[in-house]
Amino acid sequence: MKKTLFYFTIICLAFILQGHIGSPGITLEGEAGPYSLTVVVNSPDVIPGTAKVDIYVADNAVKEVMVKPVYWFAGSEGTPRADQALPVPGETGHFKGEIWLMTPGSASLEIEVNGEKGEGKILIPVMAVSTAQKSMDPALGWSLAGLGIFLVILMITIIGLSSGDTLVKPGDKISGKIKRKRWVGATLGFVLMALVLWGGSLWWNTWKNDYQRFMYKPFTATSTVYEKDQKQRLKFMVDSTKLESLYLTRSLNYLIPDHGKIMHMFLVRAGQLDVFAHLHPQRLDSAHFETIIPPLPAGEYHVFTDVSRLSGFSETIADTVIIPEADPIVAQNWKDSLLLDTDDTYYITDPIISSEKQVIMPGGDIVVCGSPGKRTMLPDSSYVTLEIPDEGKFTTESLYHLTLAVQDKDGSPATLDPYLGMMGHAVVFKEDGSVYIHLHPVGSYSMASQETMEARLTSGSGRVDWDALLKPNDFRDSVDRAIAELNALPAAERDSLLLVGMEHPSLDDPDHPDHSVVRFPYTFPTAGKYRIYVQMKRNGRILNGAFDVEVES
Repeated sequence: MKKTLFYFTIICLAFILQGHIGSPGITLEGEAGPYSLTVVVNSPDVIPGTAKVDIYVADNAVKEVMVKPVYWFAGSEGTPRADQALPVPGETGHFKGEIWLMTPGSASLEIEVNGEKGEGKILIPVMAVSTAQKSMDPALGWSLAGLGIFLVILMITIIGLSSGDTLVKPGDKISGKIKRKRWVGATLGFVLMALVLWGGSLWWNTWKNDYQRFMYKPFTATSTVYEKDQKQRLKFMVDSTKLESLYLTRSLNYLIPDHGKIMHMFLVRAGQLDVFAHLHPQRLDSAHFETIIPPLPAGEYHVFTDVSRLSGFSETIADTVIIPEADPIVAQNWKDSLLLDTDDTYYITDPIISSEKQVIMPGGDIVVCGSPGKRTMLPDSSYVTLEIPDEGKFTTESLYHLTLAVQDKDGSPATLDPYLGMMGHAVVFKEDGSVYIHLHPVGSYSMASQETMEARLTSGSGRVDWDALLKPNDFRDSVDRAIAELNALPAAERDSLLLVGMEHPSLDDPDHPDHSVVRFPYTFPTAGKYRIYVQMKRNGRILNGAFDVEVES
């Protein structure tokens, strides 16, 4: 029992906002008391700044929706008052609000829903960081510069005249002495204004430099592939030496597991997008991670790794790597059982450029890439369909529930098993590599994040006591031991632990009690061609699929 509680504690520490690149929106689908809702948050790119929040409530009994920011480091004592989200005219059940995020770091928004059925609350985590530096419109800049010059000349003139002319009585002649005083005053005024402008410039440049210093900068990493013991290995080294802000918030020593894994790594072959791998590297030290890779087709690969910290701060660390052609002996002796983690998976699908020739590799699944509305066969001969939206097409800035229906080969609904604590996983990737996001059925975050933030909101919770934290090495080692013990458990027992505290809309769907449908709420940020990689589990086997989607603006 104690061991079970220990695993549960480590897992539920994961305040995860799933990693993403080029997809700024955060999506949540869940329950606020008796009300079902979907929340989309677009965080500001400058802190302080306003987050735009859209709440979609399915129940017409809702009368009021309130939103307030909650800061992880401050706890309930530092929580400001809530602001009202206003109903959108002509859109029943749609509420919209703007919430100020004043402090950088890990935060969340508390959504409070009031209506005829009572009150309900739900939390959605957000990362409050500055990712951009705003520039002034040139026309406005020149206008302000001209106005500033006019005010400086006016001030110098006023100081000069007050030093001389104000001493002359009306009707008296201005003497040479008075004129000299006027010029001395003007000179002193000029020097004074120069000092003021110089001081203002120093102040402004200091603030600008500090802003640029503390502005969020993603970690960089170096990936290398080498062979050892007749296996190809990928080493992933994170460079944290240039981390100049949020030292504890983004510390690599305080990584925590997401679904029992310290890191989720995704490999996508660049250009063709025809090879996909979802791996879980082992941590060697705070900055070095390593995994075994199958003999993938040679080429350049995008590398995306998702990690999260004890503070709740989560991010994606990206790189590219050239994977050389594997030694013939490595390919000949390859078996999928050689993968480092039992939850590792990889597969081949159609090139996104149709003229490219299909690649072949030992092991792994061969999957035909599907399109919306068409059944696509999975490796176990079952079928999956990505449903077409009601309007018949996908457009940008519209909330969709990417719905996947799985059927047996005879057409009957197929029953899915949990995979890594969820009924399904999806990766949305844009053809040009500008968009990457890892999705779950509950949205682009983990339910464990809510439990962590709710713990911070307990009565009387104040600021985080950093001195009470374990030392970095002790914390890292304790997490690694817990993950190793968790992975050593039988699959059924491990899955039951990973399911604790997680919400699964497909499990509670009265229309699909057989758990054959998985939905991923998502908003496409830009127009273009996307590939959606999907992963589910059935009869103990990880099933992989892919769909190409054209998104219009």
